[in-house]
Amino acid sequence: MNGIGGCTVAEAKARMSYREFRRWVAFRHKRGSLHEGMRVEHGAALVASTLANIHSKKGGHKIFDFMPHMDEPPITVEQAMEAWK
Repeated sequence: MNGIGGCTVAEAKARMSYREFRRWVAFRHKRGSLHEGMRVEHGAALVASTLANIHSKKGGHKIFDFMPHMDEPPITVEQAMEAWK
């Protein structure tokens, strides 16, 4: 939140309602990080993973393989159960 609206994080916390906070959370969940560098990295990683899968015999490259500053999210229980079948 630092830099949004020209105020510090402490000022934003003091001024922002819980409803507005939840809207920001929903926006970030849908659209991703507000960090410009991370957004560029995500786009470049998407292109790199697509090209790697096209030119690889095995495929299976994930976008997170090309994003050094982002950790891959953990798998869900359903995904784990499907993988173990």
